[in-house]
Amino acid sequence: MEVITSLDNKLIKRLAKLKEKKYRDLEDIFLIETEHLIEEAYKRGLLEMLLILENEEIDFDVKKIYVTKNILNKLSFLNSNVKYIGVAHKFIPKDYGKRLLLLDNLQDPGNLGTIIRSAAAFNIDTIVLGDNCVDLYNDKVIRASEGMIFHVDCLRKNLESFIDELKTNNYLIIGTNVVNGINVSELSYPEKFAIIIGNEGQGISANILNKLDKSIYIPMNKKVESLNASVAASIIMYEMSKIDYE
Repeated sequence: MEVITSLDNKLIKRLAKLKEKKYRDLEDIFLIETEHLIEEAYKRGLLEMLLILENEEIDFDVKKIYVTKNILNKLSFLNSNVKYIGVAHKFIPKDYGKRLLLLDNLQDPGNLGTIIRSAAAFNIDTIVLGDNCVDLYNDKVIRASEGMIFHVDCLRKNLESFIDELKTNNYLIIGTNVVNGINVSELSYPEKFAIIIGNEGQGISANILNKLDKSIYIPMNKKVESLNASVAASIIMYEMSKIDYE
C-alpha cells in the first residue's frame, strides 16, 4: 500500500487550497469530513476521491489515497481525530422547481446549513442564494446541513433579475413583514411560489421588498423581538408544507 507522507506532495498542496473559497470556485470541488457526510456525497454520486489514514479502510467504490495523520490534520477543518476526508464535486442544477426558497444576503454559515436541512424536510424544490450570501460550500454550512446539501438543489443568482424572471413565469413572491403581513398559517399557496428569507440583522433588502406579491409574519410572544433566520425559515417552510395548494 502506497502512502503519501509529504505535506509538499503536489496533490496535497492542491487539495489544501480548497479550504479557500476562490479555489473551490476555480475547481468546482470541495472537502468533506465525517463518514456520514462522505456517505451522503457518495449516494448522490458526487464523491470523487477519499483520503484515508494509513492502515484504515472504508467501503466506498471511489479512488482511495492513503495518507499520514499529519496530512489529514493539514486538510481538516475539525479539531478531532479525522480518519477520512472526501473530495466532492459541486452539483449545479440546470433548472429549478416550483417551490423555491430565496435567501437574500444570509451571512451565517450555521443558519444556511440549518435552512438546507429544513428545506429537505419540508419539500422545498430549490434553494436560491443571492449573490451576497455566504458560500454554500463553507465547511460550517456543510456540517450544519447534516449531509442534506447533497440532496437539495441549490443555485446562486442575482435575486432582483431572478425574481423578475419568476414573475413572468407566474410564481407568487412571498416575504416576511411583521407590519403588513398575513399570518403565515393563513396564507394559501399556489402551485408555484418563492419564499424570501432576508439577512440576519437587516431582513429583506429594500429593493427586494418592493417586488413582493404577498407578505407574511409569524405570530409570537411580544416579549420576543425577532427569531433567528434559520428558525423563522424552518417555521415558514413547515407551515407551507401543511397547506393544500390552490
